[in-house]
Amino acid sequence: MEFDFCLFAWSVEDRLTVIGKFKMLALTRQPVRLCDGLTRREWLRVGGLSTFGLTLPEALRARAVAQSPVTSAFGSPSRDREGAGLSRGFARAKSCIVVFLFGAPAHQDIWDLKPNAPSEYRGEFRPIASNVAGIQVGEHIPRLAQMTNRYAIVRSVSHPDDTHTVAMHFMLTGVRHAQPATNPRNQPSDFPTFGAVLNYLRRDNVAGTLRVPSALNGTRSVPTTLPAGISLNSPANQVSANNHIFPGFFAGLIGAVYDPLFIPQDPNRTDFRPFPTLSEDAAGSRQRLRERIERLSNHASQTALHTFDHFYRQALDLITSPAARRAFDLTCEPAALRDRYGRNSFGQALLLARRLVEGGVPLITVNWARDDAFWDTHARNFQQLKETLLPPFDLGFSALLQDLQDRGLLEETLVVCLGEFGRTPRINRDAGRDHWAACNSVVFAGGGVRGGQVIGASDRIAAYPASTPFGPADVAATIYHALGIPLDTELRDLQGRPLTLCSGQPIAAIFE
Repeated sequence: MEFDFCLFAWSVEDRLTVIGKFKMLALTRQPVRLCDGLTRREWLRVGGLSTFGLTLPEALRARAVAQSPVTSAFGSPSRDREGAGLSRGFARAKSCIVVFLFGAPAHQDIWDLKPNAPSEYRGEFRPIASNVAGIQVGEHIPRLAQMTNRYAIVRSVSHPDDTHTVAMHFMLTGVRHAQPATNPRNQPSDFPTFGAVLNYLRRDNVAGTLRVPSALNGTRSVPTTLPAGISLNSPANQVSANNHIFPGFFAGLIGAVYDPLFIPQDPNRTDFRPFPTLSEDAAGSRQRLRERIERLSNHASQTALHTFDHFYRQALDLITSPAARRAFDLTCEPAALRDRYGRNSFGQALLLARRLVEGGVPLITVNWARDDAFWDTHARNFQQLKETLLPPFDLGFSALLQDLQDRGLLEETLVVCLGEFGRTPRINRDAGRDHWAACNSVVFAGGGVRGGQVIGASDRIAAYPASTPFGPADVAATIYHALGIPLDTELRDLQGRPLTLCSGQPIAAIFE
């Protein structure tokens, strides 16, 4: 059974040992090793499956007993560093979909082609006209070329970190890693990712009513049992060298209980069911398992075991929620629409993201498919882009924008497409492009973004910004700004120390 890592899917016969507050698990069955080399038990230990693993009841309880709200609530007036007051685009988005292209796509072959550069820089692809005069994109995204009026391209994104690990952390949190120029694993000292921040800010809404900001209507109440941050095709960082669990995907400093809800299963599979089905007998087995855990209270931390109170029942309610099951049921969608997104894990995850937007989830991250077809094209860059990467990307991403538009959701849904950095201007001897953080392109759509424009520019070989550069903190600031989260919102770490949400500034031009 695919869900045997989940607390509620273990049989009563499984041997359970609770060790300290991390509650490491020892099972009688042979440990199953994930593709990153970690056992499921080890993955639980580092918090990777905390939302639906052993710590889900703890997550529910922790959110409910949170001591105090954050400094600024959603939808409150936002003031920039100069105190200019409410600015354009604030709280226009009710939800945000972050499309993360794990491995880092070559910006100069997709969004920022340089046809007049020397051949060792410009590559094999030619630019094509879009449906907006004066804007050209790569020839292998023809569908997106005819939708340029719906998105804005920021071509001058730059930062100093050209290692995947710290670059991912920077782009997915807006905060530079504390150990730049290294290759660190995920650790509790990392800054929280976007979905974790949303879970933290919604911690008093574990279930029931989720209040979503709206610039036009104040707030709207959405009944839900789903968390505010959900990560699909995740953790994408299991595809990694040296068996790293990369930083940037987790809650870090604010505590693993706020990790996004990770959905690692492939949504393109016919047996895609992210929640286990519990029969009455299975539910009884889980109750007996709970009683067995409680009998261990004399041998383990009382603090750890306090999580198995009535929040255990609330956790069961979550995984058996009809609303949650409906949100994740892709069989409800017409076959033609599923085909339009692409019958692959990336396309179906984008479709699922649209369903979660309709379900009132504020922050959904869609990671590139968990396979070897990721965007780290050190060799055969042009062949991989042309044959493997760009066709499903063009199909799925264009379908998402069109579907959101058709349903009247695009204006209230911010869509952000990014990688961890760009790729080298000069083509290497393996016909590839290597890591390059000095220049990159990020695409924004919906949520008040004015499409059909290019913000910023790169130099003649797409190596460095030729205009004012924007950093990951500015990308993060734009996301929070569009969701109506003031940038001076204060988070608290596990020791109660204050953390500033974001030091960047929204990219105001995309809203103008």
